[in-house]
Amino acid sequence: MTTTGTSVPTGGTNPPLVLDVREEVWPYRSAFTISRGTRTESRVVVARLSLDLGNGRTVSGRGECMPYPRYGESVEGVIATIESLRPALAAGLDRAGLQEALPPGAARNALDCAFWDLEAKRSGRRVWQLAGLPAPEPVTTAYTLSLDAAEAMGRAAAAEADRPVLKLKLSGPHDLARVEAVRANAPGARLIVDANEGWSVEDYVALAPRLAALGVALIEQPLPAADDAALAVLDRPVPVCADESCHDTASLAHLAGRYDAINIKLDKTGGLSEALRLRRTAQERGFAIMVGCMLGTSLAMAPAVLVAQGARVVDLDGPLLLARDRDHGLRYEGSLLHPPAAALWG
Repeated sequence: MTTTGTSVPTGGTNPPLVLDVREEVWPYRSAFTISRGTRTESRVVVARLSLDLGNGRTVSGRGECMPYPRYGESVEGVIATIESLRPALAAGLDRAGLQEALPPGAARNALDCAFWDLEAKRSGRRVWQLAGLPAPEPVTTAYTLSLDAAEAMGRAAAAEADRPVLKLKLSGPHDLARVEAVRANAPGARLIVDANEGWSVEDYVALAPRLAALGVALIEQPLPAADDAALAVLDRPVPVCADESCHDTASLAHLAGRYDAINIKLDKTGGLSEALRLRRTAQERGFAIMVGCMLGTSLAMAPAVLVAQGARVVDLDGPLLLARDRDHGLRYEGSLLHPPAAALWG
């Protein structure tokens, strides 16, 4: 892991608030491929907010985000956005004000989660207590298989056949063979598939009933977000989940009749605050909940564990795909993910 960044006091608050924002690079255990391309590392942004409480006591809160080019984000742009809030932080910007100061996205996520962590560290309480939530329990996460040829995905599935949930990255051509290979090599696993907007309507119509017959439990974002209106008039033999089509609570108005579930990711919602609101509103409107992630460290997953409580599908396996995780990382027992320790976050 490599880091770059600077720390500058924001000034103006009592006690003084210090913002530190930096890039970190975390290599993967092996190359990871989806329909949009292949990566070998994650470039993440970490924001830290610190308070000097006097008497030699300083408390800090951290948040991690992964800028995503699909949404017009870059590491440099996200860092610049966070830096631009120094005057507002100096003037007393808090977590509530942050929701209006920035739109949903990676930059707001890093700061929102840093605010939550700071509040927890300062108060001596856990974030779920501050949010009025029950204490979180362990959750079972899916384990993701990178997009590859059918035979290679079958071998990968065989190596992970004991995991209860496998998520397959798909792309369109040869996807049926990929799923068949995985099912043959992991007959007991619950399967979910993610096309990352890589299918056409014709692909969906041809594949959906065949995937139902193979026992696939969920299809994630089969069509491009701009073309997903077609789902309202198509049969859905397997429940369909919105990912790229769902960012925050405002997105829900366009999803009714097209999707059965939504995938909540903190980098899309702009942090834990909006993610909790989105979960509550989506459940009220009848959507099933999936909680997902970008390929980040345990610091990025930790707030999402709170959102994942009671979710139908949990996909928080990012740290399992890294060459190494950060200190005090989340504890995984196979696919069982335990809530974060206070030393990590919250």
